[in-house]
Amino acid sequence: MGQGNMTALAEFLLLSLSARPALQPLLFTAVLASYLATLLGNALLVSLILLDSRLHRPMYRLLTHLALLDVAYVSTTVPQALAHMLVRRRALPLARCGAQLYVALSLGSTEALLLASMAVDRCLAICRPLHYAAIMTPGLSGGLAGGAWTLGFLLSVPNAAAALHLPYCIGRPPIDHFFCELPAVLRVACADTAPNRALVYAVGVPILLGPFSRILTSYGLILATVLRLPSVRGRRKALSTCGAHLAVVGLFYGTVMAMYLRPKGPTPAGRHKLTAVFYIVVTPLLNPLIYSLRNKDVHSAARYAVAHLKGMRAGSIES
Repeated sequence: MGQGNMTALAEFLLLSLSARPALQPLLFTAVLASYLATLLGNALLVSLILLDSRLHRPMYRLLTHLALLDVAYVSTTVPQALAHMLVRRRALPLARCGAQLYVALSLGSTEALLLASMAVDRCLAICRPLHYAAIMTPGLSGGLAGGAWTLGFLLSVPNAAAALHLPYCIGRPPIDHFFCELPAVLRVACADTAPNRALVYAVGVPILLGPFSRILTSYGLILATVLRLPSVRGRRKALSTCGAHLAVVGLFYGTVMAMYLRPKGPTPAGRHKLTAVFYIVVTPLLNPLIYSLRNKDVHSAARYAVAHLKGMRAGSIES
């Protein structure tokens, strides 16, 4: 850790999600409920995919990776944020803050890349159904998922290392955030952070705009294919499903880009924390719902699992 003109910090102080004590119980309840629902929804989705052989296909393998990633993403940040709502002194040692910064940044980057891979998979399945199985092999889907994880964690190293090399000194204000996120941490450094902001743009543009443009291209091709369907009902259902996918993807990318790629300037109080809530709390909660509610294969697997559990229960009662 670099040294400044003042004594170096041993820990970071963070502000909570809201500075209003009266809102803390309501926020705690809402965030806790969202966190538990995220864990439950993603765990159920992964369980169905693993237990039902009909779901052992590339699309669902990628969906499994997304579910596991979302569980890791919320677990990296939300439990600590909840704990800080219950105490007066919200402090994190430098090592823990640095680790949280790097892991959260890496998981967010991985999600951006993984969502692009899922869009390409859907595009191939809808636009080239006869060639889909030959193109999207288990090896390719595994490579796309593995590549997303690898690149997400590797490309986050320069930003995390550069941020942790800055001097952080006693006398600086607390981090105005509910977890150690890169832009918020940079704001409390007691040194010029212009090179760090340039590095954020240098890495953030390809890792966010590149996958996002691929998603838009993929769904543009899907839209063109769907509009040629002879069935009006089929078109409406496909458009509704694609619209839901694009809505949650747009929410994730839009809020992340608003946080990391916005021009430097004053931000209204609390705006950055509200923005972070959308990609830290809301999208991991929505992903299992959006990608499974309109999926007939997942519905069938869920009905089979419920019927199987009822049969086991009936058998145990009879015995």
